[in-house]
Amino acid sequence: MVKMNQRLPSFFIIGAMKCGTSTLQTQLSMQNGIFMCEPKEPNFFSDDGIFAKGIDWYKGLFETAQEADLLGEASTHYTKLPNHPHTIPRLQNAVLKPRFVYMIRNPVARSVSHFIHEWSQGVLSDDLEKAFTSNPELVDYGRYGMQIRPWIETFGKESVFLTSLEQIKADPQGELSAICSHIGFEGDLSWQEDIEAQNVSSERVRKFPLHSLLVDHPISAKLRRTLVPKSLRDRVKASRQMSERPTLPPELKQDLEGVFEKDRRQLAALFPEHPALKLCYPFLE
Repeated sequence: MVKMNQRLPSFFIIGAMKCGTSTLQTQLSMQNGIFMCEPKEPNFFSDDGIFAKGIDWYKGLFETAQEADLLGEASTHYTKLPNHPHTIPRLQNAVLKPRFVYMIRNPVARSVSHFIHEWSQGVLSDDLEKAFTSNPELVDYGRYGMQIRPWIETFGKESVFLTSLEQIKADPQGELSAICSHIGFEGDLSWQEDIEAQNVSSERVRKFPLHSLLVDHPISAKLRRTLVPKSLRDRVKASRQMSERPTLPPELKQDLEGVFEKDRRQLAALFPEHPALKLCYPFLE
């Protein structure tokens, strides 16, 4: 009988949403000796319904890893306060001396990408100002200082590696090396240039009622490819994509920058002189 792996992950990419975590997760999974679970975002410690499946279910996500592999996962729900308030104590009770990677970006740009994501899911309409008024998470998930402070208070600053989409774009190999050093990976590593960015908002197509049945279902997809010319399929897809990235109204943009300026001070107190403080907040320079 093959002995199943019963280990838990030792490192976690904990967010932030729409900051390049899918790309980082994919790059780490390509390194020989690192095992990233599927699905990419198990959200085990954050989501009550998933947590109720039990720790054995969670361990099962890693059972095909090699014995020597370093285990990790990436769940952006882990830094989505005030939602999911039980994440930290649950993880603290399960994993000894975990390591975390927290990835950020320009918070204004992040909020727009978040809006596009929710628009594509059919959750939000085209009304940008109404969306920001009615959905505080569009802003809250980009308040990086507020989100990461509880993790540092619980696990210690040395457990958290702060990086940014901007830093990874500027020096992917160097930043990957620094991340791997933090999580304790000592093997050979290489940033895979031929892998495209993952989960890009600009490529999203707006969903509609019965979308899963009519578009995502494998039988429907096969019939569509067989019966509908590709040129027509491309035109339909384009009609359900945003023609251009939304532009924030000046007053809303100013309000967001004010919120993020205050939060930046909190982040700077936690990570003084960090490169991301300049790269991610060009509107404050």
